Amino acid sequence: PFLTFNLADVYKKEVADYMIREYKSGRTPNPDVMCNKEVKFGVFLKRAISMGADFVATGHYAINKLRITNYELQKGKDPSKDQSYFLWTLNQKQLSKILFPVGNLKKTEVRKLAKKFNLPVAEKKDSQGICFLGAVDLKEFLKHYIKEKKGKVLNEKGEEIGHHDGVVFHTLGERHGFMITKKTPKDNAYYIVGKDVKKNILYVSQNKNISNSNILTNYRIEKTNWINEIPKVNKIYTAQIRYHGEFLPCKIRIASKVKAQVILKKPILVASGQSCVIYNDDVCLGGGVVV
Repeated sequence: PFLTFNLADVYKKEVADYMIREYKSGRTPNPDVMCNKEVKFGVFLKRAISMGADFVATGHYAINKLRITNYELQKGKDPSKDQSYFLWTLNQKQLSKILFPVGNLKKTEVRKLAKKFNLPVAEKKDSQGICFLGAVDLKEFLKHYIKEKKGKVLNEKGEEIGHHDGVVFHTLGERHGFMITKKTPKDNAYYIVGKDVKKNILYVSQNKNISNSNILTNYRIEKTNWINEIPKVNKIYTAQIRYHGEFLPCKIRIASKVKAQVILKKPILVASGQSCVIYNDDVCLGGGVVV
């Protein structure tokens, strides 16, 4: 039978409210991670299993592989579509009940199969935007819940060169959404390299790697989840701090069951609230939230 479940209340509480709360505090949330954790592989998975289902299958581009007794979450075969980054919160119990049928396929192969089976979505454009909300303008969405507050944009010398409509609407590394009023034709794009939430000030630079308290080689993550093994001391792994971001060589130092330290080989701009996901080659070990 074809069944539908209305999980809007869970989505609002665990994804939308969380996202608004994080932005209000000046952090950079990841709603897609929370959607997977709380909705798809939280309430939905539990309900499906309780009704007698053996597994749930989703269209995530990732691979779930059984290694003797443990399940291993691996990157999808298509690197341009791999979604393992969004699945770092999964655990062994959940993985034992999850299938990823398209994880071993490239997107082009999936489209060919969809066409062969006359599926109406065979040539549909790739989905973009926030989980379930779709391709909404994030700042416009947030402005329904967070009041705009005009503030200063300062360069690395502390000079006021523009303005913005609220620090909380912006994240580190962005180069759009604020107004530069003092610039010359020779100026390159300005990047956000710092935020002062209390004073409502954005700090920008034409060099996104300018020395700044947010450019780190050593940072902490919390709410950690290790899927099938805890990272070893002194072993080199790779960290991904944003979806489709660069894979950065790193070492992991475990501080407690839910906290760890990530030590990078090179400095990078890091925003609190972002998901930091750790890989051992193609295997997603898990991750945490940047403090």
